[in-house]
Amino acid sequence: MPIGTRTTPNAHWQDWVTLVLGVWLFAAPWVMNYVAVPVAAWNSWIFGAVIAVLSIAALVQFARWEEWINAAIGLWLLISPWALGIAAPENRNLVWNFMAVGIVVGALALWEALTSREPPRLAV
Repeated sequence: MPIGTRTTPNAHWQDWVTLVLGVWLFAAPWVMNYVAVPVAAWNSWIFGAVIAVLSIAALVQFARWEEWINAAIGLWLLISPWALGIAAPENRNLVWNFMAVGIVVGALALWEALTSREPPRLAV
């Protein structure tokens, strides 16, 4: 296996998808043109970066806690448009973006957290 130390082959495709979604979320304020909505843009930049970093960490060395954090971020992305007060009709596209990314990131993270086994740790 070229990356990481997984217990089953091809078990990390979810992390690749999550990495792409993290990069997308980070780039979305520019691509979808909502840089002028600072709260939404910062929400994308911060959580997109965190999702991407955790996905890379999971690809290198799987740890269940990384998946639980991504699952929590997925939940946050689902509720953040309303929690941050940006869920207005003129922001419909960015709300849908947060919701779609949140659902997929959360679902993939839960799937991995509940079905993957952590590699055994070496005793020191």
